[in-house]
Amino acid sequence: MANVLVRGATYLRWVYLLLGAALVLAFILVDSGLASLVDGLELPGVLQAIFTVLIAVVPPLVLGTLPAVREVEGIAVESLLGVRFEERPLGPSRTWPQRRRTTTWFCLHLAAGGFVGVLSTIVVGFGAVLIAAPFRSAGRRELMPGVHYRITGGWLDLWMPLATIAAVIGLILLSAGIGALLASAAPRLLGPTPAERIELLERQTATLAERNRLARELHDSVGHALSLVTIQAAAARRVLATDPAFAETALAAMETSARAALADLDHVLGLLRDDRRPGSATAPQATLGNLTRLVEATRAGGITVSVRRTGDLEQLPAAVSREAYRIVQEGLTNAIRHAGRPAGEVSVDLLINLDKSGLLLELTNPVSPGATDQSGGGRGLAGIRERVAVLRGTVEAGLVANRWRLAVTLPVAVTTLSSSARPSPERPSAERSSFEEG
Repeated sequence: MANVLVRGATYLRWVYLLLGAALVLAFILVDSGLASLVDGLELPGVLQAIFTVLIAVVPPLVLGTLPAVREVEGIAVESLLGVRFEERPLGPSRTWPQRRRTTTWFCLHLAAGGFVGVLSTIVVGFGAVLIAAPFRSAGRRELMPGVHYRITGGWLDLWMPLATIAAVIGLILLSAGIGALLASAAPRLLGPTPAERIELLERQTATLAERNRLARELHDSVGHALSLVTIQAAAARRVLATDPAFAETALAAMETSARAALADLDHVLGLLRDDRRPGSATAPQATLGNLTRLVEATRAGGITVSVRRTGDLEQLPAAVSREAYRIVQEGLTNAIRHAGRPAGEVSVDLLINLDKSGLLLELTNPVSPGATDQSGGGRGLAGIRERVAVLRGTVEAGLVANRWRLAVTLPVAVTTLSSSARPSPERPSAERSSFEEG
């Protein structure tokens, strides 16, 4: 009991109940004005009684159905009763079931608040009189019409302040108990129902999934572009005096990579904006059809990239082709970042094979003997695994004989394969030779 008396939550709950009492007083004032109108109509006794009941009941019920009541009550319940709802902040009532539950809660608040408000008025009002009684002259006093008490002027008068203290403690404990009952009922009446909770979880899951998708897009596209720009800038700085032509080529490649990164960034930010600009959310995303541009941009940084393609990649579904492009992009980025060698000594072998067993993406590159295994850190491989998991594929990544190997298999339903499909190797462009000479 002592803990209840000293806890701040006890008095906050008392304040919440007194707010209900204040609302009851406001309704009484409104009802009094409406009742005076009914008295002036000189209706029969039965009709007058019906109107009196309607006047007392209808205003709280009507007010409780207002959408904003749930929002206001939610704020008061969280701050004064200490309840934490799953939906934060608690929004207005959107459906009639929510409005019915909010109205029930509102009427319960009024009933509990009115009861505690009456008791508080009695205890505080009479308590002030009884506490002051021992300091008054002896005699018979009237506490209220029909209720008297006697002041003897001796120590026996101490029962009056002691009774007042006991009444105040009892009022506090009663208010704490009623507040605890309201706090336990609030989530059921103001909070979401099981169906609404499932809908809320689905919205939250969809939001988290979209955020993860956008994070992967930013990491793979912008991260890859920044890695290329960093390598190209370093290469241009080293050969600026000895090979201006290559430096100019590297600067042009940096511009191309930066423009591509800005386009991808604008696309992702367009998805995040509330005021989406026309076309920003529907901008086409890169697919394996854009692989040549990606490879050329990587080669412009001095990286040797050898590509072998088997199968008709145009048969791939658009979603699979987009994810495959991002996987290859991230694989090239990892090769650039973690090879442990200068850019001019980094080479990547890329194999893309499409057949009836599915789509195989394999990237291998040599790494320095002291290079660390990349499979345990960073967001790159985690993003690849997330993409592959969505498509129900498999990922293999690790060091094999001083070579880093990333192999991704994606199941694809391909009914017909082009019989003329043959591996088409792509060799490093002239920029690679220029870099070696510089």
